[in-house]
Amino acid sequence: MSGGSFDIDAPRWDLTTFTGRLKHFFNITDFTTALLPDSRLDEAKALVESCRAGSVPPGTPEEQLHYAKKLYDSAFHPDTGDRMNIIGRMSFQVPGGMAITGCMLQFYRTVPAVVFWQWVNQSFNALVNYTNRNAASPITSNQIGVAYLTATTTALATAVGLNLYTKKAPPLVARWVPFAAVASANCVNIPMMRQQEILNGIAVTDENGNKLGHSKKAAVKGISQVVLSRITMAAPGMIILPIIMQRLEKYKFMQLDRWLEDIISYWFLSPPSSMAVSKLEPELRDSIRGRYGESVQHVYFNKGL
Repeated sequence: MSGGSFDIDAPRWDLTTFTGRLKHFFNITDFTTALLPDSRLDEAKALVESCRAGSVPPGTPEEQLHYAKKLYDSAFHPDTGDRMNIIGRMSFQVPGGMAITGCMLQFYRTVPAVVFWQWVNQSFNALVNYTNRNAASPITSNQIGVAYLTATTTALATAVGLNLYTKKAPPLVARWVPFAAVASANCVNIPMMRQQEILNGIAVTDENGNKLGHSKKAAVKGISQVVLSRITMAAPGMIILPIIMQRLEKYKFMQLDRWLEDIISYWFLSPPSSMAVSKLEPELRDSIRGRYGESVQHVYFNKGL
């Protein structure tokens, strides 16, 4: 591509279709990007910022621009532009999530094992939630601590309680205890970690990215979508795989390809978040109607991941 402008923020695929969203999320969750050094990521960020400034380096292939944007989206926060810690990046979720989920499903028989792996999982989740928060709504260290302790306590209480309750139940039922713990903890962890968004609202924009105001209802909807999607994505692996593992226990090997969990989970990806103006808070709705009339029917917001 010759020197000039290139809309690097334009979606590479049609995000209004399932196939387009699937390609987009496969793109940003590519775990190989987590293996790259910071210097390579900074180079990608510099190229993206150059494109945004309207200056594409002469001779840069379009594919190189797309790859730079892929690296940028995988490693830098969409609100602040800061490089995210590697464990909290979505590109680390495949190897990190698979390893932890596998351990929770395999080491479930004793209370110490349940406690340890649920603690590891909630620590991992808390870091992911914080890393991918809506940065326009800052959260204090105390709030982070309370959210982490509350979610961890919920997960441990659920897991240990159900583990003891299912001692006399069929082995398969006991294998489903980790999913119950993960689901209940997600219902606490995510809203607590992002409580400032619920209290103060999040920025909403029109389809062109122009900021229209802040909405608490949009925050509640966005966080609810994240909670539901986290539970839904965990369900196939944590409900179906225990059945498979139960059958495999009679064999000497226990090496199950856990990529199945992540492949299945991608079928539950949701489209970008939006909300009808009519469903916003009265004061924000009236403000938008007063400024834009009926030309703006929906607002858009970053619900986080």
